[in-house]
Amino acid sequence: MPLASTTDLLGLDATLSEDDRLIASTVRAFLADHALPHLAEWNEAGQFPRHLVAEFGKLGLLGMHLTGYGCAGTSAVAYGVACREIEAADSGLRSFVSVQGSLAMFPIWAYGSEEQKQEWLPGMAAGEKIGCFGLTEPDSGSDPGSMRTNARKDGDDWVLNGGKMWITNGGIADVAVVWASTEDGVRGFLVPRGTKGFSTTDIKAKHSMRVSVTSALHFDDVRLPADAMLPGVRGLKGPLSCLSEARYGILWGVLGAARTCYETALDYANSRIQFGKPISAFQLTQQKLVNMALELQKATLIAHRIGELKDAGTLTTEHISIGKLNNVREAIAIAREARTILGANGISSEYPIMRHANNLESVLTYEGTSEVHTLVLGAAITGQKAFS
Repeated sequence: MPLASTTDLLGLDATLSEDDRLIASTVRAFLADHALPHLAEWNEAGQFPRHLVAEFGKLGLLGMHLTGYGCAGTSAVAYGVACREIEAADSGLRSFVSVQGSLAMFPIWAYGSEEQKQEWLPGMAAGEKIGCFGLTEPDSGSDPGSMRTNARKDGDDWVLNGGKMWITNGGIADVAVVWASTEDGVRGFLVPRGTKGFSTTDIKAKHSMRVSVTSALHFDDVRLPADAMLPGVRGLKGPLSCLSEARYGILWGVLGAARTCYETALDYANSRIQFGKPISAFQLTQQKLVNMALELQKATLIAHRIGELKDAGTLTTEHISIGKLNNVREAIAIAREARTILGANGISSEYPIMRHANNLESVLTYEGTSEVHTLVLGAAITGQKAFS
């Protein structure tokens, strides 16, 4: 029996449901028409295509794995497949969708009051309102428990002070889900844009994630009503559970970036003539292509299995760490190897490889560095925690 395809060697897409395959083909076709022709230009300009937000809402991509409040209520695997197709275009676009659905909508959906859900979720699902997630700080990244942003009670109100850094969607968000230290532990707060004392500063000097808005959030005696707090969670469980949701999208999404790099290298190798024949006819080029195809296929198997576990309700944080650690590591290795096949052309914006490689450098460290995920798995394997 021949291989299923040069990209999907084992025919894994054939094991997806008909609905999942339809989602994949719909998202891929939409991005082919509305994003791919413009991505090099957007990347060069550092421009986020905000006009696509409403279109993502119409496609049902925003908070698609959540139920009710205008959300599509799809399976976890369907959400993963959609992330794969979005990131096959650009990691920045997938980051927008991940932050909107998994980091901003999910905590409201999981931990918010009914009034909070009604106020924000329908508009966010439709792409009419944008959210961001404020956890990382200038001096607090992998150790969120050391955050300095704090909220104190003042009568019935809360007064929020501090700042967050490297916040995707921050400069365009209508609401920020902000995690702050209180006398009662870490709590989540909904901070609408326009609240007095709340401001944002976009981070422009980036070599990665240029088709994405990245910002700093500033809170200077921001006064919030009592009902701005998310009532359903206390402690780091809140933000960490959101990160698990987003990391799930990442471990699928990077498959798309890796696939694009591999397909670009394969097409180039078949058309680039050196010494009288395509460079794909040379043994070392074939070795590179085979290694890329194998690692992409193995990473896809991991994503499929983790998707099954999530849909079955048996997914753990350790499973997420397996997927995030392996799949991002292999995706960035594929991007780097694919670039070598294109030689100098690989750094040109005429081809997408360097854009993906640069983006994956951010994906490698955000929402859990490789070191942290390694130690999470190390603790699970040995029973010994290497960090608190």
